[in-house]
Amino acid sequence: MEKWLGLAIPGSVLLLMALRAFESRRRKRQNRVGTPVTTTYVNEFTAIFYGTKRRELDHRDSMSMMREEDAQGAPPNLGVDLDRGVVVLRPEGPRSSSRERPELSG
Repeated sequence: MEKWLGLAIPGSVLLLMALRAFESRRRKRQNRVGTPVTTTYVNEFTAIFYGTKRRELDHRDSMSMMREEDAQGAPPNLGVDLDRGVVVLRPEGPRSSSRERPELSG
């Protein structure tokens, strides 16, 4: 019995590594998005022993549910003022000049 318990941890690690290699290969072929099963397993297993990992996972989950806002300090590429009925368009990229584009009324 002790022999099986002694081999359980190394065996599970080898099994996890083989599963990760299989998932990586499958992801490259099918261009899948999302969290692999092995990553979820390792995160949850780590969270059992480290409370800070549980906090990190909870924080990550809550941040994924929050709405993304425009970057602070950078001017938006599209400005819409519904009260005045005005739309301001600014081209993206380094080709744009530093002066503002004229406003389009609609």
